[in-house]
Amino acid sequence: MSDHIAAMPAAAPADAGLAFADPVEGTSVDTEPASPGPQSATDVPETAGAAGVPGAAARPGAVATRAADVAGFVRSWLERHGDELVAFRRDLHAHPELGRQEYRTTGRVIERLTAAGLVPQRFGDLPGAYCDIGTGGPGNAADSDGPVVMLRADLDALPLQDAKDVPYASTVPGVCHACGHDVHTTVVLGAGLAVAEYAATHRLPGTVRLLFQPAEETMPGGALDAIDAGVLKPVDAALTVHCDPALDVGTIGLRPGPITSAADMLEITLAGPGGHTSRPQNTVDLVYALSTLAVQLPAALNRLIDPRSALALVWGQVQAGTVVNAIPRTGQLRGTVRTLSRETWESAPELVERLARQIVAPFGAEIVIDYRRGVPPVVNTADMVDVFDSTVTQVLGHSAATTVAQSLGGEDFGWYLTYVQGALARLGTRTPGGRTYDLHQGDFLADERAIGVGTRLLAGAAVEALGRLATS
Repeated sequence: MSDHIAAMPAAAPADAGLAFADPVEGTSVDTEPASPGPQSATDVPETAGAAGVPGAAARPGAVATRAADVAGFVRSWLERHGDELVAFRRDLHAHPELGRQEYRTTGRVIERLTAAGLVPQRFGDLPGAYCDIGTGGPGNAADSDGPVVMLRADLDALPLQDAKDVPYASTVPGVCHACGHDVHTTVVLGAGLAVAEYAATHRLPGTVRLLFQPAEETMPGGALDAIDAGVLKPVDAALTVHCDPALDVGTIGLRPGPITSAADMLEITLAGPGGHTSRPQNTVDLVYALSTLAVQLPAALNRLIDPRSALALVWGQVQAGTVVNAIPRTGQLRGTVRTLSRETWESAPELVERLARQIVAPFGAEIVIDYRRGVPPVVNTADMVDVFDSTVTQVLGHSAATTVAQSLGGEDFGWYLTYVQGALARLGTRTPGGRTYDLHQGDFLADERAIGVGTRLLAGAAVEALGRLATS
């Protein structure tokens, strides 16, 4: 996720259903010691009433049991394949690739899907792929008139040096998975493989589409590439998860409405004739004009935009001049514009340009404004958040869900939700009692038990959403 801001810390219940399989033999799970409590990937008990365990009490009604129907199957599948998923994630982590360069990662995903009898489709010359799973077996799609639910993963890493001392650390200098996309990819792969095996003997009420998308960390993101390739044409709903190191492993963070922010890039260049600092009256005092713009533009925006939209313009770069006694000819401001409101996001470019020109006009500087669209906000639809909430109760236990705060981080999953309903859920990756890491840092470490939790969540949510859509 681009510039993600984690939710407020929340603790996972001790019985949040973490078990999925032992770690790969001969390797260590990348968790910090926690105190006290179970630490292996298999010794955390289920929450009472969670589906798929002896004595589970599912809520009455067809809708409530859809996720529960697949829960026990996926749990059993993970007992057989959990170690493989951990190994798969570690392989991706050791071989990270930047946006629109994820050819090896795509190849590894396609290789595993094909081995399961599925038929993944590439995006032409771009990295990335999608794969459909439906009734009648792993290689068959559901009836064309049935609903389609898409599970989305992002493939790319970040241009950061891996700072972790683990056996599977990045082997690519200056590139590492510091945002959890290797976990996302593994979770969607695992959910898809489990659902495909389930579909061989159980009828699905529609199709589950797996999407492995490139370049989430770029602006605008690779979601637009996938949409241009037609990946959404048959899709009725889209679901995804994102790692959250402020939530304990086993905890799922949910929020209806805006959960992430729109994020755009802004570059403003001012120009003048230059001159000597002893005679600013004879020229354009460019640094003064630039500093005035840097302070007044964010303030003016905050007075003209509804505060409830949470618009924020923050500068990341200010550049002008090379010596102390010369007024420079050019200067630049670079920053990001973020808002939780789709309406504000759509009107922001025109408003930013108008205000910037008005602020600079008295100084006589020439101005060039480069406003680059990034991503819209992720606005979770209430029905799909309810799908996640119901699935958490049936699959992980009623105490595993928590409400998370809105984030001003950007996520290009928002592009999909401009066309179809859907939701993003936060996947807890913090070891209980352990350190709270930060995303987009080279030392980011995820508790690998989150892989099993995410797999169970997405597999159950996909089937739950299909059931609801098929009967709506």
